[in-house]
Amino acid sequence: MDNAAGPVWEPAPARHGWFVPAGRAVELPGRGRTFVRELGGPEGAPTAILLHGLAATGGLNWFASFRPLSERYRVVALDHRGHGRGIRTRRFRLADCADDVAAVADALGVERFLAVGYSMGGPIAQLLWWRHRERVDGLVLCATSRNFRGSVGDRVRFAGLGLLGLGLAVPGVVTASGRGWSTVANLVAARMPESLRGWAWRELAGHDPRSVLQAAEAIGRFSSHAWIESIDVPVAVVATAQDELVPLRRQLKLARSIPTAVLHPVDGDHMVVARSPGSFVPALVEACDLVVQRANDWSARATRSDTA
Repeated sequence: MDNAAGPVWEPAPARHGWFVPAGRAVELPGRGRTFVRELGGPEGAPTAILLHGLAATGGLNWFASFRPLSERYRVVALDHRGHGRGIRTRRFRLADCADDVAAVADALGVERFLAVGYSMGGPIAQLLWWRHRERVDGLVLCATSRNFRGSVGDRVRFAGLGLLGLGLAVPGVVTASGRGWSTVANLVAARMPESLRGWAWRELAGHDPRSVLQAAEAIGRFSSHAWIESIDVPVAVVATAQDELVPLRRQLKLARSIPTAVLHPVDGDHMVVARSPGSFVPALVEACDLVVQRANDWSARATRSDTA
């Protein structure tokens, strides 16, 4: 990364074949400094940019996914605004996060990429296609929805009344000033595999609590229903079947709303990415492979049509 700035942080402890690459601070002109982890794939491999969920980081959300994906892809994961070592901001906006991803791609010399979003990363991935569609070859949307506004219970979970991180809801624990954040960080870290808990706590300690609460509010306001049917790239929806935070019915509605979507069910809840990576990661890799294959097939057909 020629235009990376700042120190290199140590990767997470490796267990069970997991490998979290060390990351770097990267300056995004006119936007600020963010944090990126990158793992190179085979020569000429497509790039997958991983977009994490609320109150997670790029490392925390994808700790078990880096190495398997890197067998086929150049893998990039960033910390979103206010999360971990991401850009500091006065007001969190999902659209700014999407623009940050495009800026990271520019900084790393990536012209086009596969956008892979988990939970909050799903709206960011959708906005990436909406705002930068010339950069996006396909979408993989995991444990997420096209909106989070439905029932009273849904609105409570996503209206900033509690902390919604890695499947954890703790109403009233964190104040606007950030008081109580260390308690929540400890609780979230406790849901990670034991060998990663110390590292997970250090990742969580980098959050700006105000931004995380604003992010919860932003998720509650998000809706792509007005334009999601126009998505014209291959899409995979990885649906977590026992999800209580993002109910399965919402994930299925997302899949039905996108004409190009293919459903990939996973037997797990919203924490499956940490609790049962052995179930989640194979489904994720399969979904990415299918999206890339379909994108290549569509491109080949378009080329043949143009030369006919």
